[in-house]
Amino acid sequence: MNIIDELLWRDAINQQTDADGLRELTESKAVSLYCGVDPTGNSMHIGHLIPFMMLRRFQLAGHRPVILIGGATGTIGDPSGRQSERSLQTMEQVQENVEALSAQMKKLFITDGDNQVRMVNNYDWTKDMNVIDFLRDFGKNFSINTMLAKDVVASRLDSGISFTEFAYQILQSIDYLHLYQNEDVQLQIGGSDQWGNITSGLDLIRKKEGNEAKAFGLTIPLMLKADGTKFGKTAGGAIWLDPKQTTPYEFYQFWANTDDRDVVKYLKYFTFLSKEEIEALEEKVATEPHKREAQKALAEEMTRFVHSEELLEQAKRISAALFSGDIRSLTADEIEEGFKEMPTFTAGTETKNIVDWLVDLGVEPSKRQAREDITKGAISINGERVNELETEITADDAIGGKFIIVRKGKKNYSLVKLV
Repeated sequence: MNIIDELLWRDAINQQTDADGLRELTESKAVSLYCGVDPTGNSMHIGHLIPFMMLRRFQLAGHRPVILIGGATGTIGDPSGRQSERSLQTMEQVQENVEALSAQMKKLFITDGDNQVRMVNNYDWTKDMNVIDFLRDFGKNFSINTMLAKDVVASRLDSGISFTEFAYQILQSIDYLHLYQNEDVQLQIGGSDQWGNITSGLDLIRKKEGNEAKAFGLTIPLMLKADGTKFGKTAGGAIWLDPKQTTPYEFYQFWANTDDRDVVKYLKYFTFLSKEEIEALEEKVATEPHKREAQKALAEEMTRFVHSEELLEQAKRISAALFSGDIRSLTADEIEEGFKEMPTFTAGTETKNIVDWLVDLGVEPSKRQAREDITKGAISINGERVNELETEITADDAIGGKFIIVRKGKKNYSLVKLV
């Protein structure tokens, strides 16, 4: 399957500047193409990942990906998708973010061979440019009328936009021209909000290189969940690729909890499963949705891809233990990860009767309620049901010497840290 046909099957193309020309180009040679990300933070979230998954597909089809980390544009701020100005970061912070994002990207792409990923930083070709060169060599090629008509600028005219962010599209256009001239890049891909910036770059290339220059643009559709909300956001915030900001277990659970209405779309966008494999899972969603096989496949593929096989297995162990109640099969580190968002209490290491212990912690509101729940079998300690009111809780109950897990009823877990 031609890469363009594959993207079309995956519903991954929103707009193209020249569909026939791009198809012909991809069938005639290994194309160098790029996608950029600004280092506005020290980690990407899964929303950032969408165009880079497409870049990776091009790489697997034999093409040559270039990843641009915007060490220059990151100091300015892309107005795309925003209603207000970004806060400017220090150069030191931007550089730290550049290094963090570069390390993340290298984990996601092939780094050797003819089609190995190339990493570039637009700070390298803009840092020595002075304002006179910028205005004479580039500013002269941009019409204010055209720039004002771009959606990204037009949407900000009422609320206001600084000259700094207004000029962002010129800087991104310079990037595409530089990569076209120096890295043989002929295709830029990005999210749907990047269409204006991409077409500005193509206009600049043609003004500098002539109308016959073979350069193209492609955007990815805006991804919304079936309920109309923005993809990648949860009540707890963004789902980050950095395991310190979103643990592999939380990452796994995000995908495992995908709505049936969204799961096939996500399998097409985010996994490298074949058409046949995805269609088989689509059939499972239709005929046996309760088994959630498509969600499990999605969670496994994504956690393995972003993190590792080892961290995938850890996430699955935590999930299985929480489902079965077999808490003692987990290590202290796995408990800390799996119970990160659950109510947390602290307790001393002294031995206490379970009734007093539960009330002192605040897990139970009164001794009467504690006794009632214990005698009804509603209290479990580390996955084991407690029925005896005389039970004592000791430091030996702590898993790894650190944690005791209390379950009240079927789903109400609490994490107790011994101090």
